[in-house]
Amino acid sequence: MILNYKLSRENKELCRLEHNEKICYCLPLDIDIDGIYRNNSFTVITQKRIIILEEGTVTKTYELADCELVQSEPQIACGILYVVRQGMEEYVGRFSAKHLTRYSYISRGCKLLGQERQERVISTEYESTCPKCGRGLPGTKNCPKCGGKKEGFWVSFMDMLSTHKMRLFIIIIFMFAATIVTLAGPAVLRYLVDDVLIADKSNYKKAIICLILMFLMGFGIMFINSIKSYLCIKLGSIIGADLRKKLYNKIQMLSLSFINERSPGELINRVVQDTNRVKDFMGDTFCNMFTIIIIFTCDVIYMLILNWKMACIAFAFVPLAVGLSFSFRKNIRSRFHMQRAKSDKVNSNLQDVISGMAVVKSYGQEKRESDFFNKAAEDYARVERGNEIFFALLYPLLSFLLGVGIYLITYFGGVSTIKGNMTPGELLQYISYTSLLYTYVGWITNMPRMFMNMVTSVERINDVMNQEPRIFDVEDAQTHQIDGEIEFRHASFGYKSYQPVLEDINLKIHKGEMIGLVGASGTGKSTMINLIMHLYEVDDGMILIDGINIRDIKLENYHSQIGVVLQETFLFSGTILNNLLFAKPEASLEEIIYATKMANAHDFICKMQDGYNTYVGEHGYNLSGGERQRIAIARAILNQPKILILDEATASLDTESEYLIQKALLRLTKGRTTFAIAHRLSTLKDANRIVVIDGHKIAEVGSHNELVEKKGIYYGLVNAQLRMQKKAD
Repeated sequence: MILNYKLSRENKELCRLEHNEKICYCLPLDIDIDGIYRNNSFTVITQKRIIILEEGTVTKTYELADCELVQSEPQIACGILYVVRQGMEEYVGRFSAKHLTRYSYISRGCKLLGQERQERVISTEYESTCPKCGRGLPGTKNCPKCGGKKEGFWVSFMDMLSTHKMRLFIIIIFMFAATIVTLAGPAVLRYLVDDVLIADKSNYKKAIICLILMFLMGFGIMFINSIKSYLCIKLGSIIGADLRKKLYNKIQMLSLSFINERSPGELINRVVQDTNRVKDFMGDTFCNMFTIIIIFTCDVIYMLILNWKMACIAFAFVPLAVGLSFSFRKNIRSRFHMQRAKSDKVNSNLQDVISGMAVVKSYGQEKRESDFFNKAAEDYARVERGNEIFFALLYPLLSFLLGVGIYLITYFGGVSTIKGNMTPGELLQYISYTSLLYTYVGWITNMPRMFMNMVTSVERINDVMNQEPRIFDVEDAQTHQIDGEIEFRHASFGYKSYQPVLEDINLKIHKGEMIGLVGASGTGKSTMINLIMHLYEVDDGMILIDGINIRDIKLENYHSQIGVVLQETFLFSGTILNNLLFAKPEASLEEIIYATKMANAHDFICKMQDGYNTYVGEHGYNLSGGERQRIAIARAILNQPKILILDEATASLDTESEYLIQKALLRLTKGRTTFAIAHRLSTLKDANRIVVIDGHKIAEVGSHNELVEKKGIYYGLVNAQLRMQKKAD
């Protein structure tokens, strides 16, 4: 990420830097207080000061040591920078929205500089750089500025082919064989006409031999093309399957933040449709592409050798047709990108509605959702229809241009034949070669459409493949048997770096403690859970597990020692047994039964007709909410986790189900470090400590009784729930 914008020598001199004082950050302050854009204003930050340069003048200077806080804040289409000194907020300046992330980064940097902390742990969100322009790339290798890529189309395409060299070699042999047989046909035709039918009319034997030879060549080209097509289709299927596997595995590796940023329909399209288009290209276009290029090249050379004057007439239309076709290359590319985007929208809308059909029907919104889907489908059809009309007009025009060339060759060749400069056989041979030339030119002019279709799919696949996981095993990551002690040390995090959800969190949890997390919606309770599960990296500070930085523990090893029960219970389509084994595939039947008994699930499972082999359906909708939740609890404890996370585990349940689950949880939390979020505060009375989060920070910490006696935020929440309960009764 570019943080140090270039300052002129005059502006540097205005800063009056002291001895050994260096500029750490420099960013444009490109909007004035009236909202007018300006070019020559900057925020300059050194190890000691914040210096504001406005139109060649130093207007403000702040000593970092005097600043209690340096903060950037998003506004409508812009952001503001302010500092807090002696408890008072002071407006510093305004900047455009494109600099929001940069200013949030330097805000954290100012805090570290001001506190003179040596260890700097700042987001690596922009650590990639574009090879063309050097610009920082947000979690991807595709540059939004210049389009530069660390892995271009040709690199990825050749990489796809590199593992299939022997198959390619065999295909190329068949391509050359097809070239030889195709070009030999007109030569045999010329011999038949000139040397047999005209010069030696009574030699039926030669005529029959020529006809048999032409038949064999026709059969040979059919046989060669069939084998070549089979090999290319097989190669395309293998490459398509490989791409599908790689893409799926890559999506599995990528961070949750990336998955949440993309719609399910879009990702499904890339795994299924885009890989299919690559497969189809390899099986169809690639199969003919090099054969046609080889035949085309040999055809041109042979036509020049036979009659260069006639060749010039034939070639006159080739640059026009090819140039016209390739002039629309970028237009064709953008058309396919637009078509894919509309297709993604249709699939995403369909996937959302089918997944949420119960909600749609409950609110009687079938008509509304149908209208949304119809609009998306119409937009897709409109773009697709426009593309097909474009190609339907372009290619007949190209065919007409090439047809004119055939007429001219026939005319001038006929004149030469009448004058005795060409034989009838040579004329037929030349017309045959010209027809071949124009046929393949027509195919080549159609190739940008087929090629760009495939290029678009490869680029969409690369868009995913080039993503770097934001959560990954660092070099020398270690396996660690978790004991259960967790510490947040100056931890800050925001899903968008300029909008922090948690700020400067300091909390130490001892082994076996049960911690309740309380606070209003949006304060960061679930975010804190996500950080403990290492689904996201902290932007600043660190999280320690038994004194080890969470980043230094192997992800698979760490996650295998965590049990999670969420409010929205997710069960996979399959049997109860398969869902339980998801946590520990090698678990024995005794371990499974023990876990289900601990979760108060064994009895109701046994009462089902198929017991543990009962099919639960999509998302487990064949079961009640309480049954799903108890299976989820059994799944969470099957692996005997050291850390147990309960996110609203008893929400939205009836009294009996909640009672059974509470009994199960009481047994499960003993001896395990447990984090629990609960909307019913009474369920957290047995927690060792309750952490109240307010204003993105920890506001209160203590046991239930201690916090009630304190009469702070927690006390207010408890009283509010008691009043609501009395009204309900």
